[in-house]
Amino acid sequence: MKGLKGKNALITGASSGIGQAIAIRLAEEGCNIAINYRKSPEGAEETEELAMQTACGQVEKCGVKSLLVKGDVSQEADIIDMVNTVVEKFGSLDILINNAGIQKECPSHEIATQDFDNILSVNLRGAFLCARETIKHFLSEKRSGIIINISSVHEIIPRPLYVSYSISKGGMENLTKTLALEYAEQGIRVNAIAPGATITPINKAWTDDPEKKVIVESHIPMGRAGTAEEMAAAVAFLASDEAAYITGQTLFIDGGLTLYADFREPWSA
Repeated sequence: MKGLKGKNALITGASSGIGQAIAIRLAEEGCNIAINYRKSPEGAEETEELAMQTACGQVEKCGVKSLLVKGDVSQEADIIDMVNTVVEKFGSLDILINNAGIQKECPSHEIATQDFDNILSVNLRGAFLCARETIKHFLSEKRSGIIINISSVHEIIPRPLYVSYSISKGGMENLTKTLALEYAEQGIRVNAIAPGATITPINKAWTDDPEKKVIVESHIPMGRAGTAEEMAAAVAFLASDEAAYITGQTLFIDGGLTLYADFREPWSA
């Protein structure tokens, strides 16, 4: 896609799933990639190897650079260090992908305050802080830039037992719009994608259970779950010059899930 080759991208939570697929796709498009991880580097190292294989055909120098950056996006100091490290190592930062996210199933009346706060700290506060530090860099260098937030269909679909997750994604919708409006004149574009049911490690509870998988997919008009690669393709588009006139938007990638699948068959006059 136009305008991606040679750009420097930071992907948070890129050790597996959608974040890993995004890192691989951006490397394939010629981006230099900074792969953020929180605890163990093994998943990030796997992402790096797969990305380089995709970009180069084999693990060797091919013009695409990669960098592993440890950091907990719930910690402000970690975020500041992470962004500064990427700028120092790559020379600049062009694209931020706010992908890191966590969730926990719990009845809303039983959720512990600490669990509630942790989910908001990673999913929403962390995304804002990453965006804030990245925007500071864009402005200081008087350069345009791209921020893409990885949201969820649950920014508009309520999700019982996951109230903090749903709140975080609902907040991400307005975070995306507000930053897009505030910094449009500086050439900073801010968009989001909202994945529906996607086959990733975080969803093993139903992807690895045939009966549960059938139930989940019965609510999707297209009849199947999405793949991490399909989500990554949309991110690559939004980060490219092909999307140069798009900002403040959330692109739902959900097989029609948000089309109210239960209304496929008329049940009222």
